[in-house]
Amino acid sequence: MAGILRSMGDESVTVSGAALRRLLEKGDGDAALLYLALLRHQGLVQPRSLAGELRWERGRIEAAEASLREMELVSAPAAELPEPADEKPAYRQEDVTGALARDEQFRLLTAEVERRLGKKLSTPDLGTLLGLYDYVGLPSDVIYLLVCHCAERVSRRYGEGRRPTLRQIEKEGYFWARMGIDTQTAAAEYLKRYAKRQEALPAYMRALQLGDRPPVAAEEKYLAAWQEWGFPPETVAAAYEKTVMKCHELKWPYINGILKKWHEAGLRTPEQVAAEDRPRPPQQPPRREQRPPEDEMRRYVQALRRGKE
Repeated sequence: MAGILRSMGDESVTVSGAALRRLLEKGDGDAALLYLALLRHQGLVQPRSLAGELRWERGRIEAAEASLREMELVSAPAAELPEPADEKPAYRQEDVTGALARDEQFRLLTAEVERRLGKKLSTPDLGTLLGLYDYVGLPSDVIYLLVCHCAERVSRRYGEGRRPTLRQIEKEGYFWARMGIDTQTAAAEYLKRYAKRQEALPAYMRALQLGDRPPVAAEEKYLAAWQEWGFPPETVAAAYEKTVMKCHELKWPYINGILKKWHEAGLRTPEQVAAEDRPRPPQQPPRREQRPPEDEMRRYVQALRRGKE
């Protein structure tokens, strides 16, 4: 009797009998699909990096991964995404060409990214974009928002006409993945918070007596951290005064140390800082109870005795 499965003329994957039994007993279709996708990649990628390939949201792929861990078919827990480096897959030209041919979403994403950046992407550029899509697992719509965000940031910092490199976009993409920014909603919320921080930067620069110039990248990291800690510009100005009194100049690590201590102490406003720094009055020693003179005590005891008689 002829088999009913048609040959696809492609590389095959092999599921062990033990793994197959566990998958069938569990009856979790998503877990089975994720397991097959992992086998296709020889188990060399993290499960969540396959979100783009499977077209799944983060919650769905995490649930499938948890199911595989419960069946002891994958290691637990999954490691964090590494920094973009040698750990990522090295996509060859045929990988990129194949992805463009078979994946309409990636093909459309490539066209939109080229339009936004105003240039034709090279093969290495396409490999970087494919890494965010296939390896990191960011959906195509999120990657496009990421590219637009990086383009606007570079244009604002260096002037109109400047465009980000794919390396810069990749680095920011890994940051988004670690932050769980992998849906349009999450990306929109992050970009809203980012825009709010950007609007506040001039006030912080003025608090540091740096005028109206935009901060450089290293300065912006400090300012972003201080905003995340909840410090208004007025509190940063108070920390700046302390720094100048001590160091006679602005030293970013020193002022950061002051603000970190205030953050750990729960101090946010200048009033709270001033109240904490106000000298406290010295504590008075407890007053000792004065004992009555001995002759008065004697008369008192005698009076008590007469009363009893």
